[in-house]
Amino acid sequence: MTTPRLVFYGDDFTGSTDALEVLAFAGLKVVLFVAPPSAEMLARYPALDAVGVAGDSRGMSGAEMDAAMPGILATLRGIGAPIVHYKVCSTFDSSPEIGSIGRIVTLAKAAFGNPWIPILGGTPALGRYCLFGNLFARSATDGEIHRIDRHPVMSVHPVTPMTEGDLARHIAAQGPDGPLAVASLGYPALEAGLDDAQAALGRLAARTPDAILIDGGSRAHQTVAGALLESAAERSRPLFCVGGSGVEYALMQHWGLSGAAPEAFESFPAVDRLLAISGSASRVSASQIDAAVAAGFVEIAVDPVRLLAEPSEAEDLIAAATRQIGEGRSVLLQTVRGPDDKRIAALREAQGRDYGEAGRRLGAAMGGILAAVQGRTGLRRLAVAGGDTSSQSVQTLGIDALEVAARLTPGVPLCRILAAGRPLDGVEIALKGGQMGGDDFFEAVRAGRQR
Repeated sequence: MTTPRLVFYGDDFTGSTDALEVLAFAGLKVVLFVAPPSAEMLARYPALDAVGVAGDSRGMSGAEMDAAMPGILATLRGIGAPIVHYKVCSTFDSSPEIGSIGRIVTLAKAAFGNPWIPILGGTPALGRYCLFGNLFARSATDGEIHRIDRHPVMSVHPVTPMTEGDLARHIAAQGPDGPLAVASLGYPALEAGLDDAQAALGRLAARTPDAILIDGGSRAHQTVAGALLESAAERSRPLFCVGGSGVEYALMQHWGLSGAAPEAFESFPAVDRLLAISGSASRVSASQIDAAVAAGFVEIAVDPVRLLAEPSEAEDLIAAATRQIGEGRSVLLQTVRGPDDKRIAALREAQGRDYGEAGRRLGAAMGGILAAVQGRTGLRRLAVAGGDTSSQSVQTLGIDALEVAARLTPGVPLCRILAAGRPLDGVEIALKGGQMGGDDFFEAVRAGRQR
């Protein structure tokens, strides 16, 4: 089997398909596994240029990370790629308690033996810019660019609100055994070119930090960052690094593989009916639900407390969705509509300290509904909104992997399910994070695009 050039692990499923998109559109042969692949599973997909693994660590507690991630990191290292990327959301939303990036840095240093971990802060292609260590992000709600701790959505994220704009400080505070030492390579060094950036990086590395945050405010900055990653991998192989899909953009640009997407990805046909589920509390997703209803989708509001408490509720929802689809309509089941939805507080009150686990069970329950309705209707295209919802729901589907089927919207490709010999094999699915896509996202998935 060919040794891949890159392995990435996404801390949720929507972020994983974002990285998958970048690599596929650069012309690499890549698949995204829904669990760390065994040697036997990898052997089914020979000659891969890159390997992705979709995970759910973004929603893990520290104890859960300590239990699950060392084994996953060992599997990733064992694949043999020179660079292993831990793919986080491009907004870096995380905390010491949930989805801790600082804890991952600590675990990876032990697993990989790298003297320091590079962290790429920016993903300009998605409107994420890191300058002097501070992260700025475009908001889909107003189109403006905000420092992340003043972002109208991410600063009030219901689970991991971003209250610190300096990513080095944000990640340093997440060390499991006390503050981490996180140095910053500012964009002036990147502007000066590769030689100056390499020298500046060497000076920072000499201070023996736990990690080095690398700015990224432009395509040119990312190309230099890609060269820095490859150089670091030559000295310490395999190299473990952290960042959004800016890591993939950086490497593809450095390798000269970031041209136009293969023509086959540029169009996809319409479908007459679409089944979608949404568990995203984002205002962006709420606007997308509004637009879907205006476009003729039947909206089914799900009561999360009842769904988790009453076994018959899932069957009622499955029957209702199946009936609507049978009558020729597209259906969108949603568990929340925006950050102020009263169902959030109701679920917190009902679950108390088990709220985080309840969220995972809710995502899995929605995945069960998705699979059941698809099985009864035979629909060949699905959509899921919400990072955690995507992570938990897709894991219930019993599939092997995903591959890119077509370009849809930046950061959200239309994917094809790989599940040989099973009913879902070949079914298309779009997995959308809360901040991704325009208001017409669900209708765009249904309507297709012609050249």
